[in-house]
Amino acid sequence: MEGWSQIEVEATVADYLAMLKCEIRCEAYNKTEHRRALSRMLNGRSDAAIERKHQNISAILIALGLPYVDGYKPLGNYQQLLATVVQEHLRHSPALMSQVAEQVQKPAAAPSVDEILRALVAAPDSISGAGASALPEIKERIFPDYLAREAENRSLGEAGEMFVMRYEQARLVAEGRDRLAASVEHVSRSRGDGAGYDILSFEPSGHERLIEVKTTSFGKYTPFYVSRNELAVSREQKDRYFLYRLFAFRTGAKLFHCRGALDQTFALEADQWIARP
Repeated sequence: MEGWSQIEVEATVADYLAMLKCEIRCEAYNKTEHRRALSRMLNGRSDAAIERKHQNISAILIALGLPYVDGYKPLGNYQQLLATVVQEHLRHSPALMSQVAEQVQKPAAAPSVDEILRALVAAPDSISGAGASALPEIKERIFPDYLAREAENRSLGEAGEMFVMRYEQARLVAEGRDRLAASVEHVSRSRGDGAGYDILSFEPSGHERLIEVKTTSFGKYTPFYVSRNELAVSREQKDRYFLYRLFAFRTGAKLFHCRGALDQTFALEADQWIARP
């Protein structure tokens, strides 16, 4: 089938951004209904083709420092036309940009959940084409890096750490290790930010678990920022170092974790070390 036309790309980007607006506002919507309505405006594109195009848009938004529609795993190797159209639509979407800016700076509190241990999910597969070399260069940044702004949201970070404190205590109690649960330490509070990790917890055996917590309101594949100190400590303490990634924090709070040196478990990009699951 011939390549996607300008009209098809415009319609697909508009549909995707409409879904993103709903997510940012925490409004319910139906992806299947969106796809069916969109398909009527396209040139016989299959559901799989539409899905891939939505995934491409996710990758572009992440490259621009924006959240993406949860459920559309970022997929690289997109056409330059798509990147251009996405940026043009964003230029004319001040309401969406304002909503994103408000969301990333909004204060947060650790959510209350009935069974906190159910928050743990499997770590994501690697993003297809996640390396910078696999993506056509996006040459222009037309607004701030909102993912970086979210990473600087101290309220969100502290709320994520408190959630992990509760999670670790519950995990150890479930293992019958109440005394160890009582010894879990919020290191970033008790010792400051220089330790290279946020939480000191334990294995059921009593061996230490050093936990760095990264929290986002957005999807599982949202990149996060790693300091040089965190990277160094993860290398030095790789046998007991864990990265806990909290995501969808304001709407359900899920987490996955990875053990070991950060540059062995994530694809790190230089500068501020942006990590992609």
